[in-house]
Amino acid sequence: MRRTFELVLTLALAAAVGSAQSKSSKSLDIYFIDTEGGHSTLYVSPSGESLLMDTGSPGTRDADRIMAAIQAAGVKQIDHLILTHYHSDHVGGLQELATRIPIAHFIDHGPTSEPKEQVPGFQKMYAEMYGKVKHTVAKPGDKIPFDGVTVAVVTSNGEVLKTPLPGGGKPNPACAGFAPRDESRVDPDNPMSVGVVFTYGKFRTVNLGDFTWNKEQELMCPNNPIGTVDLYLTSHHGIDQSGSPALVHGLQPRVAVMHNGAFKGGPPQTMRTLYTSPGLENIWQLHWSYAGGLEYNSPGLFIANMDDNATIANVLLNPPPTFGQGRGPAGPPPGAPPAAGAPATPPPGGRAGFPGRGRGGHTGPAFWIKVSAQTDGTFTVTNARNNFSKTYAARK
Repeated sequence: MRRTFELVLTLALAAAVGSAQSKSSKSLDIYFIDTEGGHSTLYVSPSGESLLMDTGSPGTRDADRIMAAIQAAGVKQIDHLILTHYHSDHVGGLQELATRIPIAHFIDHGPTSEPKEQVPGFQKMYAEMYGKVKHTVAKPGDKIPFDGVTVAVVTSNGEVLKTPLPGGGKPNPACAGFAPRDESRVDPDNPMSVGVVFTYGKFRTVNLGDFTWNKEQELMCPNNPIGTVDLYLTSHHGIDQSGSPALVHGLQPRVAVMHNGAFKGGPPQTMRTLYTSPGLENIWQLHWSYAGGLEYNSPGLFIANMDDNATIANVLLNPPPTFGQGRGPAGPPPGAPPAAGAPATPPPGGRAGFPGRGRGGHTGPAFWIKVSAQTDGTFTVTNARNNFSKTYAARK
């Protein structure tokens, strides 16, 4: 009888340990989806709840790519959709996406600040959508319900967080050298962006949409209300209208992910700010950046989407204009081959399978960057193009 009791006890303890290990192995998963210099990022909580930030550009291309990530994540509906602001490369894909998957909760900064819509008729169409489900106008300090993850709004409608988050509130030394910019030609809705900080246990990451340089100073100076983060999504696609040292060096990220396009984002100034940020270990890019050239791009292991070698070599010798400093996107590089057709069903390994050169798009399939984070602060970043992964241990 005693041996039977000991055996039962041993099995029960083993089951309990196994259950605890299984529970602790659940992760916050993040998919940075290639929208050719637009923006769409999918967050999936440990319980499977979903939060999507932005929907890329109009048409089927970006909706196809977003759906590929959604299907890979096993998501059946979008539980929360944050539209950071109303530019076409952030909200243009909504109309198509809404025909493919239910959306339960819309979050935005309120009405557009621009007199002319980049997507004609969007506000009317959008109001009809959110009028049927839950709709929230975000304000700094709000919390967005997301199972197991704290999602704090830090910017919205041109306003910034005033009450520090846990770990924030200390003086920001990086403010000392801040130099304001002339932002008279910046599109008005960019600084209205909804920006959020995700906290999962000890892991923290930030997404500020297209929040701009001068507004970053208002958010981060003289005191930093956010504190440090592990993962920084480069603001504004990595162009140098955003991403000041006051923001980046104040956040002290260990890893940066650049949601850039081949011809949009990654200019020398942005890359220098990142590379000189205290404690930064790696920069992962959605695209090889023609603005960065040979000197400033990350090693190929860390870049999800590449042009073929001949095209890159040709453009390096005959560089076209780029979207590195807030200018309009260039067309395909000189001598680039035309886009080939692609299957509608994405192949395995993170391929969305839609070339879409169009507005400076790359040739070949589209790959995402995936992040899986644990509550102890450990996180793994994976490049879906080559399946290269790197795990970052928790901060000490």
